[in-house]
Amino acid sequence: MRAPAKRLAAAVVSAAALGALLPAAAASAAPAAHAPGEVIVRLEGQRVSHTLDLPPGVGVGQATAALRRNPAVSYAVPNYIATASVLPNDSGSLRNSRPRGWVRRQWNFLPCGSLCAGGGRRVAHQSRGGINVVSAWRHANAAKHPGGAGVTVAVLDTGVAYRSLGRRFRRSPDFRASQFVPGHDFVGHDALPLDDNGHGTHVAGTIGEATFNRIGLTGIAYGAKLMPVRVLNQLGRGKADTIARGIRFAATHGADVINMSFNFACRVPVPDVTKALRFAHRRGIVLVASVGNEGSEICVSPPATEPHVIGVGGTTEGACLGWYSLTGEKVDLVAPGGGFRSSLPCSDESARPVLQVTLRPGSTNLFGIPRDYVGTSMSAAHVAGAAALILADRRILGRSPDPDAVTARLESTARDLGAPGPDPAYGAGLIDAGAANDPSVR
Repeated sequence: MRAPAKRLAAAVVSAAALGALLPAAAASAAPAAHAPGEVIVRLEGQRVSHTLDLPPGVGVGQATAALRRNPAVSYAVPNYIATASVLPNDSGSLRNSRPRGWVRRQWNFLPCGSLCAGGGRRVAHQSRGGINVVSAWRHANAAKHPGGAGVTVAVLDTGVAYRSLGRRFRRSPDFRASQFVPGHDFVGHDALPLDDNGHGTHVAGTIGEATFNRIGLTGIAYGAKLMPVRVLNQLGRGKADTIARGIRFAATHGADVINMSFNFACRVPVPDVTKALRFAHRRGIVLVASVGNEGSEICVSPPATEPHVIGVGGTTEGACLGWYSLTGEKVDLVAPGGGFRSSLPCSDESARPVLQVTLRPGSTNLFGIPRDYVGTSMSAAHVAGAAALILADRRILGRSPDPDAVTARLESTARDLGAPGPDPAYGAGLIDAGAANDPSVR
């Protein structure tokens, strides 16, 4: 037996002795399925973890609780078991039926795992730039709110391909009609906010694209309801008064989260939008916005700069800042946006985009999985989806939490990138959806 294993075995014996002193709550069964009699432990200073077989009579809950009190232990967790219920069978394509093909394409949803734990060895189905949606799904299932069920996310954008209408419009094949609540079109002035651009459908897909349907890709909060609110025209442009009306509509029609993947010009006053956002915040709604992309703007701009709005920058598959992502004090968090890295020190050479099912260019009834969606618009959608999963589980922040508490939760569980602590490029860091909606993380 090697020395580290001896030390761990001694620690487990100590855990057994302490088990009798643990309160009943600590000795209770773990909420997620795990291998009986096994604990994964890593010691301080060790690069790898070890799986321990516990002595007879020592419960997993007892051992992990006691081990975590030992300052020599970096972490001790049950050997959790993943099941098909949290690994969707979506194929990753609209044309073939390879089970779980999404895993190869949606790097942004994968855990960082050993890549972030210091092991350095690449393991299948891990990504340095991923936000661990797989664990987030597991926690949501344990809370009996799979995929954020019970939460409504308003998508203020170019509309969504959420239903068919005549020959011109078709619902995306990777959305279910039951996923949507009534929205509104503030550009066409009717109750049918259908997408004629593709941007809004892509954003909505990241937030809540259908899962377990053997086609296409997956969405973060696939159990949440989506509210399509069209405030941008076919060219992706929207007026301030139109957007303000869209915000107020979402706020008064049951939205819990509002996603805004758009920006105004630098430092322009948009008082109607500001008032609408304050109104929505007072109603307890989590507000998420992209910080903007270099090339179209030169500074972080509204609505991301408004009070109580989570301003989201973009990162690459390698967890580097995306070349397009603007920087400044109003960057609160970052999330996957894909593309090439910026000039900041970082070794990432990968440049895969964020993939979702959406309209083909120039079409309103043909769909594909385009490879040209890169930017902070995509990043904001990840944060909106993660916020929905937090809100769905009352064990985390209680019933009807203040939206600023949701922001604080996302920031406190984020993975720090760049300079230590909050900084103008990465804000509080890259969101970790799995940690954010884990009730055991305090």
